[in-house]
Amino acid sequence: MDEQLRYDLMVENALRRVVADTLKMVAEQGLPGSHHFYISFLTDYPGVQIPPYLHEQYPKEMTIVLQYQYYGLVVTPESFSVTLSFNNVKERLTIPLAAITTFADPSVNFALQFQTVEDEEDEEALGEAVPGEEEKPASAEEKVEKGVVVNLDQFRKKPASTDEKKT
Repeated sequence: MDEQLRYDLMVENALRRVVADTLKMVAEQGLPGSHHFYISFLTDYPGVQIPPYLHEQYPKEMTIVLQYQYYGLVVTPESFSVTLSFNNVKERLTIPLAAITTFADPSVNFALQFQTVEDEEDEEALGEAVPGEEEKPASAEEKVEKGVVVNLDQFRKKPASTDEKKT
């Protein structure tokens, strides 16, 4: 029997549920404290609904921020919808959870980076680079501005060295 358990896909699905559960709590209760989210997604993924001018501006990937001005956040098992302001024009976006490439909450140094597999039979894509990654290093701020996936290590807390002197 050549079939194997696809733990990689099971973990991806479980982590996407974390994103969905988080967004659902925020939709019901609002953002607590200083929490805010950077969400990067593939703009050409099936089911993504964004205005044509945004798709022209971000033909492959886009990053949105949920912090101060977001409206009507609705979460379903497959997607979320939110209204955001772009140049003082409110636009409704619908984003399938499977289109998300990065979910980050910098206020608590938490981030998830997803492999994007549009077709479950396309197993070769699991080992390839995430779309939107750049070859040259860039700062987290530059990557967020360009809608590029942010390396998770930038959000992780580094353990304090036991050799450091206390002052």
